[in-house]
Amino acid sequence: MIKIENITYSVEGRTLLEGASATIPDGHKVGLVGRNGTGKTTLFKLIRNELVLEGGSISLPKRARIGGVAQEVPGNEVSLIDTVLAADLERAALMSESETALDPNRIADIQTRLADIDAWSAEGRASSILKGLGFDAEKQKQPCSDFSGGWRMRVALAAVLFSQPDVLLLDEPTNYLDLEGAVWLESYLAKYPHTVIIVSHDRGLLNRAVGSILHLEDKQLHFYQGNYETFARTRAARLASAESEAKKQDARRAHLQAYVDRFRAKADKARQAQSRLKAIARMQPISRPQEAALRRFTFPEPEELSPPIVRVENGVVGYDTKAVLSQLDLRIDQDDRIALLGQNGEGKSTLSKLLSGRLDPMSGRIVTSSKLRIGYFAQHQVDELFIDETPLQHVQRLRPSKTPAQLRAMLSGFGIGAEQTDTVVGRLSGGQKARLSLMLATLDAPHILILDEPTNHLDIESREALVEALTAYTGAVILVSHDMHLLSLVADRLWLVKDGRVTPYEHDLETYREDLLTGDKPDKSEKAKKSTDAPKPKRASRDDILILRAEVRKCEERVDKLNDMRDKLAKKLADHSLYEAERIGELETWNKKYAEVMGALERAEGMWLGAQDKLDAALAN
Repeated sequence: MIKIENITYSVEGRTLLEGASATIPDGHKVGLVGRNGTGKTTLFKLIRNELVLEGGSISLPKRARIGGVAQEVPGNEVSLIDTVLAADLERAALMSESETALDPNRIADIQTRLADIDAWSAEGRASSILKGLGFDAEKQKQPCSDFSGGWRMRVALAAVLFSQPDVLLLDEPTNYLDLEGAVWLESYLAKYPHTVIIVSHDRGLLNRAVGSILHLEDKQLHFYQGNYETFARTRAARLASAESEAKKQDARRAHLQAYVDRFRAKADKARQAQSRLKAIARMQPISRPQEAALRRFTFPEPEELSPPIVRVENGVVGYDTKAVLSQLDLRIDQDDRIALLGQNGEGKSTLSKLLSGRLDPMSGRIVTSSKLRIGYFAQHQVDELFIDETPLQHVQRLRPSKTPAQLRAMLSGFGIGAEQTDTVVGRLSGGQKARLSLMLATLDAPHILILDEPTNHLDIESREALVEALTAYTGAVILVSHDMHLLSLVADRLWLVKDGRVTPYEHDLETYREDLLTGDKPDKSEKAKKSTDAPKPKRASRDDILILRAEVRKCEERVDKLNDMRDKLAKKLADHSLYEAERIGELETWNKKYAEVMGALERAEGMWLGAQDKLDAALAN
């Protein structure tokens, strides 16, 4: 297990961790969450012993191998598959030695060890990982120098996954993946045989790939059993309890202080007043671990235009003389919310550039409203920013008539504080750059907003703020994202970019995710054939219906009981004394029970819905 005991660490005089403790059992999949800047990446460096603790200790199992994606692989002439294979240092060393060894005993030892570590299937395993991350067989043979930095980061991720360290540390691994790669990674990590700690703001990943959450807040670490949704509910109950207790204490303190203020000067009441002053002094302040105010995005509202605002007719688009997408026949209205699906390299960014006017069609035509304004957020937002200028200078160039105070207020509306306003972009965090890019993209109240991976580097609270802003926004949205939570809440139309075409995807996101995992992609005609060929169900008898109704009642009763258990456990977890250091073991037990009940409740609700569906079908026949 990983044991973090009473650790303290500061950066440039700012304390990130102070007396923080946590225990991570072997084999656990843990999501490390917390606001940007709280010290999550620093904790990773401390675990890897890259930084020296000021106090406390971190202990790991003896001889445990720690792995993580520190940086992209070099742009050399080594092929992708060989780069990944080289990440298993023991196998690489044994394979090299096997070519030169002459001693028969040593040769036998080498071959035995190669068999023990399953060295002969290594190439197949490495190829499977690369394929899951978007590299087909042909690309796997190409040298690393043929790929951009983002793609080489994927190779680095593939290498560390292939080496299978005992403790796998991943810091925002989905930032350089597309939706398809993110879905594959979720599935892979859920089955990973060793300990995994993931820093991520991707709710889908934290819900499906991990079984516990380690929350870094107020310089402390808090361990929760269950996925992110379970953590969010449990923490909300704790916050509500702490706020309630703090309000009670405030009222008690105010009552005592009022007595002191009233009777302090009276001789016959002086002793009682002093007693109450001492009582106030003895009160231990109850921390209010409230969420910091959600830094909302404020998108200006465009005027309404007549539909359609964009029409592409028989369009072809690409680079130089090579077409990437063709036969484009697309219509966009101002109330559209469209998500672009498809693997990296299929043309989603090319289509975004075409619709934003950054790329001209090779043939065909694009018809737009004469008053159309378009906002564009690039996947690599630094490409759209001047890294040696401040955010204030960026906005001054676009709004020269505004006063500095007005410009600062505009920046503040996007969560860019006074300190960051005068800091050159090159020194801003990824989240701050993303906020600046979003502000610049929406500054002119665009009628259509094209967002290419807007959530990269945004924390969970900022992502929720973006969802709210896009929901309220009255222009069209074209969205490319690996964040299924964002897509599911914002998009109401899905376009599949594949094989040089853009076509409507008629099913939902969950179906698309299942198709990616199973590789099962039946076309609509197959599905329709199956439905028409299916035999008609027999008419249910009266006894059958009675049995089904009894089953529904049993399921309802089971759900009610589990809801009661959940409410009782939530009340228990709302007890603030449970979060004291000496009761951390008890807290973990109650958190585990709560997670078990929530899992049972989810299964019970599924059985209930299934039983109700059967009853409804029987009654309909």
